[in-house]
Amino acid sequence: MQNKGLIKFFAILFALVSIYQLSFTFVANGVKSEAKAFAGDNPDKELKYLDSIGKEKVLNLGFTDFTYNEVKNKQLNKGLDLEGGINVILQISIKDVLKGLANNSKNPVFNKSLADASANLEGNKTYLNKFFEAFEANSKGSVKLASPDIFANRSLQGDGGVDFQMSDAQVQKVIKRKVDESVESAFKVLRERIDKFGVTQPNIQKLGETGRILVELPGAKDVDRIKKLLGGKAQLEFWETYKIEEIGNFLVAANEALKKTEVKKVETKTVAKDSLNALLTDDAKDSTAAKKGNNPLFDKIIGNGGGPVLGYFAPKDTAAINAYFKRPEIRVLLAADQHYAKFVWSKPTTIKDQKAKDLASAKDIEVVELYALKGNRDNNPAMSGGVVTDAKDTFDQMGKPAVSMQMNSQGAKVWEELTGRAFAQKSYIAIVLDDIVYSAPGVTSGPIAGGRSEITGSFDVAETKDLANVLNAGKLPASADIIQSTVVGPSLGQAAIDAGTISSVLGFLLVCVWMVFYYGKAGWYANLALLLNLLFLFGIMASFGFVLTLPGIAGIVLTLGTAVDANIIIYERAKEELREGKSLSDAVQASYGWHGAMRSIIDANVTHVLTGAILFIFGTGPIKGFALTLLIGIVTSLFTSIFIARIFIDRNIIGKADLTFSTNITKNWFTNFHFDFIKVKKFTYIFSSIVTVVSLVSIFFVNGLDEGVDFVGGRTFQVKFEKAVDATAVSDELSAAFGTPVEAKILGDDDQLKITTKYKIKEDGVAIDEEVNQKLYAALQKYFPNTSYDKFINSYNGKTVGVLQASKVGASISEDIKTNSYWAVLGAMAVIFLYLMVSFRKWQYSLGAIAAVAHDVVFVLGVYSLCYKFMPFHMEMDQHFIAAILTVIGYSMNDTVIVFDRVREFIIGNRKGSFEDIVNASINTTLSRTLNTSLMMIIVLLTMFIFGGESIRGFIFAMLIGIIVGTYSSLFIATPVLVDTISSDEKHTIEDKHNKVS
Repeated sequence: MQNKGLIKFFAILFALVSIYQLSFTFVANGVKSEAKAFAGDNPDKELKYLDSIGKEKVLNLGFTDFTYNEVKNKQLNKGLDLEGGINVILQISIKDVLKGLANNSKNPVFNKSLADASANLEGNKTYLNKFFEAFEANSKGSVKLASPDIFANRSLQGDGGVDFQMSDAQVQKVIKRKVDESVESAFKVLRERIDKFGVTQPNIQKLGETGRILVELPGAKDVDRIKKLLGGKAQLEFWETYKIEEIGNFLVAANEALKKTEVKKVETKTVAKDSLNALLTDDAKDSTAAKKGNNPLFDKIIGNGGGPVLGYFAPKDTAAINAYFKRPEIRVLLAADQHYAKFVWSKPTTIKDQKAKDLASAKDIEVVELYALKGNRDNNPAMSGGVVTDAKDTFDQMGKPAVSMQMNSQGAKVWEELTGRAFAQKSYIAIVLDDIVYSAPGVTSGPIAGGRSEITGSFDVAETKDLANVLNAGKLPASADIIQSTVVGPSLGQAAIDAGTISSVLGFLLVCVWMVFYYGKAGWYANLALLLNLLFLFGIMASFGFVLTLPGIAGIVLTLGTAVDANIIIYERAKEELREGKSLSDAVQASYGWHGAMRSIIDANVTHVLTGAILFIFGTGPIKGFALTLLIGIVTSLFTSIFIARIFIDRNIIGKADLTFSTNITKNWFTNFHFDFIKVKKFTYIFSSIVTVVSLVSIFFVNGLDEGVDFVGGRTFQVKFEKAVDATAVSDELSAAFGTPVEAKILGDDDQLKITTKYKIKEDGVAIDEEVNQKLYAALQKYFPNTSYDKFINSYNGKTVGVLQASKVGASISEDIKTNSYWAVLGAMAVIFLYLMVSFRKWQYSLGAIAAVAHDVVFVLGVYSLCYKFMPFHMEMDQHFIAAILTVIGYSMNDTVIVFDRVREFIIGNRKGSFEDIVNASINTTLSRTLNTSLMMIIVLLTMFIFGGESIRGFIFAMLIGIIVGTYSSLFIATPVLVDTISSDEKHTIEDKHNKVS
């Protein structure tokens, strides 16, 4: 091997750099362990401890030193499935952006196109493109995007804007740029909010041009608070309000009108319009008109209002009341000067139950207040929150948490006028954030000058900090809906680390033992190369800031199996050369040559790289981590197998020269193996055809596939109970509570369930997410008598019961995931087909390989379709499953290419016999490599299957089945298809060349 010294130099340098990079991880983990020991189970105390030592020196290398903050930023990042925390994908509402750019145009074509774009959105199609398509279809040339009442408005005119002479194509370019600017603005606002939240190592990134933003918050634990922080638009507004006496007549009239549709049988006695107060007081208890069930609106009031508060209601009733007030026949009952009244709710608060007999001992109940805001034709507030220049969390005169605000000069002037009018009219000003009233104070001391004011309400300290944070960061240009989210508790993350560590170490040891058993001293050299390979792999990930995930650990364990594949190919070739009588030096030289093992190694690994790259392109989150680990592992494995192991082998040649690449037990294994694989092709064709037909019938007509929420949308919760539960009973109880089917399956132990629901999955918003959480807790509360809502839903160190992990996949993103998955599988097969056709110069090789891969994919899908209903672990079609399928494709191709390379070599050479004999000889002479590599893969996958944890068991099982069937198809499908598709004339030509008498 030439340039041996240079390779040694780079290997040593690479190893030192890897150790240097990983040292930050070891030190950071040590400091975190100290922080946990200091804080006990108090996460806030732990975070404060880490913040306090952020600038202290914790690593001294002699020539330089590093603070904890510097060490933390350089450590190997762990994914949320290992670290615990919250991961969300936010969809910036492009519809809102377009409305804003068009100044909320009333143009019917414009608004119909917006609605059509929402209704017809498809996987991997952006909303903006669908809008342009819908506008073209609806307008049919009659209306232009550059119409003055659409985009050629005053706010979009000027340089780089829209004028009425532009064509639709020109306007589209401007709008695309403006939308991109809005998404970039949202990205900056969210980054500023997150930076001030205090989470360590947050990750926020835009996802291409989709208008989506990925946010990862390792260690974050307060689920509802985080979602409010991210999803809140931060649109602060100041509205004048109606008082209860001003709007009371409307409420009475609305209640009477609703009786006609909401009450089946109504008493004949009517209610006078001035009897609103009677209906709201205890004096009305005996009134027939006030009888429970006869008053659709008033029956829902659970507390008397006053001033701007129209009444107190249960949060669960807000949707019904909103629907009442949106009805045209109800809106028409408003007085002429109240026509544009806007009904909104406060944030939830607690009051004493006013219907209790003894108010002194009455329980606290959660309620929301109803307000009526003085709206106008354009639905604009009296003053916008854009005038706020600074906000701080503080405390009011009563010592309660509040937020103080400072306005600019223009805002100060309007604020003085607004407060002056409120003072004169004895009215109230509602402070509204994202359509929620936080407070509605009156003005008792005259107009407020100077532009400084205060927001008070039922806040806690965390809420005022978050509110000040979002006000300072600014409002989002459009709503940001959480379309996908994953919440992982820290205890679950630690369990994943433990499972990954055990499976990795055990897999590594088993591979090492087998290599020494089969190849003797050469096996030790392969193991040293494998150990160095792991060091390089982790070093690269730490150096470039890549994230280690649980599927990534599976990828590392899988790398253990594939890493020795190149060594196996080289060693098997060296054994063949030695059997032909070559010296050890010549045999090694030949085996490392292009016509020895190198061509096969390159071809096999290119197929792996292609499938890994496609997986990385189309995958998201942890699947990208899996793909990235595989890709890095391929590169480091090739380097260590080809160059590092070679250094040890060359040292042996110079010294003892006693390598035989086998042991006394294995030296004759497969040496005289001559099975006729082509002869049995009829039986294998029949067997594979039966399996394929059964699989397809099961997939399309009988069982189908268990499509996970990644493909169909939905929410999943991993819930740990205090004791074993009946999954069927829990499913029935939850289905009744949600009013829609809810699936509950045992996950591992009998006291742990995986709960899946599609309840309101097509509706986005923080309020919907919180509603689902509340319903889940209420339905399961009897199983958790000593657990509060916060402890049930949110994460904390040492959590053992409640929701350990939660995820949500919205309907829109699930379509994208499904589309990406189809393209990933088809794309992988197409790309590899083309590569093999170019490499082997004949389409028959590509066809044989693709036939084998298609067989493997159908086989695995069939197993999952036939078995998912009764297997003790989950067998869902999700992103992990697609990753497994692509891995199977890569391995199956790898295996097939090795055989095909030997076929090509024998055809070029002088091997005698028929074409079938040449193919059979190719399979038999590579059988040792095929079975050895397959055995390595099966060993490491079985290790992961047993010890890797419940969450990836289905993922590993798919690969395990795929590797077994992939080995079978390489031997019994790919090569027979090659034999059957090569023309008779070409076979005769090959046979004549090989069998002519010299």
